Amino acid sequence: MTAAIFSVTLTVIAVVAGAVIWRRTQRVVTTPAQRAVHQALHTASLAAVPLRRGLTDGSAGEAAPHLRALSGAEALGVADAEGTLLAWDGPHTGMLALFADAARRAVADERAVLVAGDEHTLIAQPLLIDAGAAVGALGMVTTGKPGPGMLGAAAEVARYACGQLELAELDASRARVDRAELRALRAQISPHFIYNALNTIASFVRTDPDRARELILEFADFTRYSFRAAGEFTVLADELRNIERYLALEQARFGDALDVRLRIAPEVLGVVLPFLALQPLVENAVRHGLKGGRGGQLSIVASDAGTDCLISVEDDGIGMDPDLLRTGALDAIDTGTGPARTGEAAHVGLANVDDRLRAAFGNDYGLVVETAPGAGTKVSMRVPKFRAGIRA
Repeated sequence: MTAAIFSVTLTVIAVVAGAVIWRRTQRVVTTPAQRAVHQALHTASLAAVPLRRGLTDGSAGEAAPHLRALSGAEALGVADAEGTLLAWDGPHTGMLALFADAARRAVADERAVLVAGDEHTLIAQPLLIDAGAAVGALGMVTTGKPGPGMLGAAAEVARYACGQLELAELDASRARVDRAELRALRAQISPHFIYNALNTIASFVRTDPDRARELILEFADFTRYSFRAAGEFTVLADELRNIERYLALEQARFGDALDVRLRIAPEVLGVVLPFLALQPLVENAVRHGLKGGRGGQLSIVASDAGTDCLISVEDDGIGMDPDLLRTGALDAIDTGTGPARTGEAAHVGLANVDDRLRAAFGNDYGLVVETAPGAGTKVSMRVPKFRAGIRA
């Protein structure tokens, strides 16, 4: 009996001690000020998601309640650059006409406009992005005459919204650049390869019709994939399959002079990477590996490296002076369209791939080139196995 009482007493003491520690911890890490900061940050993050899509009816409607909560306004409206109402959250809908007029004036003058009513004041704050260009306005309704705190809050909320809209424009600009670079890369696929591939197929038509038929199908699949209208990313398995088509056509042309070796880890076949990220590397390696009319070896390796996939394309060809890499970076590398040079088509091959890798995954994921005269060239890339927002 005594033991049972002793056990119960210990349990009660432990519970009480735990409660005391929990309450002290709560006082330390969740003060009212901290909770307010956390709530403000959470609200700001909720507003950022729709605003990163740009200023539209839909994004304004989703963001307006969160922007209203951030500003502390009784009601909040969002208008475009013409003063057209995109969204309104809260009461005082009788002030919509006043807001439309105030929004147009705020956009035109690029400064805040205050409209005082009998009991409420409307603050129209312009949304200025891109070095002063106004894309719309926020309208915030407050009781009575707003003080410095409310005016400052209105300006800061508008500034925050502008920052998210600027990021949306940057995202859109980057997407346009990526699409333009991809179109340029498709146009850069060596016309010499296409011409030679068709000549190779023609040479088999009489001597080996079955082989010619196979090569025609490979060529058709290669061009269909290379000029597909689908997104800017693909999976490694599809990219490698298209490279196999390319190499089948080149091996039909060169025969045993081109020795191709692949070593691919099955677990990385589903890794997502920029569309046509490997094609310029392989075409460049084939061109260099067989330069001078001698035989050449091409190795393609894709291996598992923890959170990343490591991919390399290596040839044992003529190589190049590393000083060209230090002075001209990837712009000076021959991409299969002519002599090595800076600018023009030479800028569109490996430099294009390097730019798209860095844009998609960050500066830690660009191309790495190892080369020396007479020692061949190895071009490597690291691709994360997973990156939020990027999928094929």
